[in-house]
Amino acid sequence: MWAYLCSDAQRQQVRERGEDPDALARIYARVLNQALEGKPADLTVGLHVCRGNFRSTWISEGGYEPVAEVLFGGVNVDAFFLEYDNDRSGDFAPLRFIRPGHQQVVLGLITTKNGELENPQGVKARLAEAAQYVPLEQICLSPQCGFASTEEGNALSEDQQWQKVRLVTSIAADVW
Repeated sequence: MWAYLCSDAQRQQVRERGEDPDALARIYARVLNQALEGKPADLTVGLHVCRGNFRSTWISEGGYEPVAEVLFGGVNVDAFFLEYDNDRSGDFAPLRFIRPGHQQVVLGLITTKNGELENPQGVKARLAEAAQYVPLEQICLSPQCGFASTEEGNALSEDQQWQKVRLVTSIAADVW
């Protein structure tokens, strides 16, 4: 639902239905927070903003800016898992709303859509760029989504998946 509210086209569809996309974001935040009320203190909750991952396809595009303040600043979760593997996800400026302290942002900089390995230096540069908006200590690195979100999987082999996992591990060891 959050990814749809990042898309200009889908926000327009919401307006055409007679609804306000910003009001919907506030409703979604309120409902999520109500669901999390009274959770055990030792329970860690993360939220993935999914843009679609069926057979290496996607269904939503647009940066996080339209929802950033409400989502990152208002939803009471411990971590956000965000897709940032291509230009479809916009820039890192919306991360300025990640709350200081314990809240983590898990940047999905490694694509699961194809088997091509990302350039480690390029990924490190993007992590440094994100750290301009949120402290590096609150940033994590991961693939952008699951390697097989459905039984059909994505357009990469099991070996390529493991290469990407090793790439994440290697970059994380260098950066943190």
